[in-house]
Amino acid sequence: MLITKECDYAIRIIRALSNGETDSIPSISEKEQITLANAYKIARKLEKSGYIKSYRGSTGGYSLNCDLKQITLYDIITVIDPKMLLIECMQTGFDCPVHSHKSPCHVHCEFARIQKNLNQDLKKYSLAKIFLE
Repeated sequence: MLITKECDYAIRIIRALSNGETDSIPSISEKEQITLANAYKIARKLEKSGYIKSYRGSTGGYSLNCDLKQITLYDIITVIDPKMLLIECMQTGFDCPVHSHKSPCHVHCEFARIQKNLNQDLKKYSLAKIFLE
């Protein structure tokens, strides 16, 4: 499906840090019901993309490194799953035996329309609006 568990977990990690506090991965993992291994893996991806920041040491942990008013669900999902497509045939370079420019597949065209609308909806609201309402 489109929204993978990894994407869901990334959104949960950002939500756990949305209060502006620094928190440890074990604490976030427990609060958000994410295994430690997955939480660490996803936190590294979020840190690499600049959305969260890590602090080393005994009092270390993670905190937000972004303004939630400027970030959308689309931003977080595409960090974890850059291809985020409804169906495989929408991938660039996919060799579909049915769909072509001369003879378009109506199913492909409908999924493309749905994908476009979904992307627009995921970009519509900031995480601040979603988390703080």
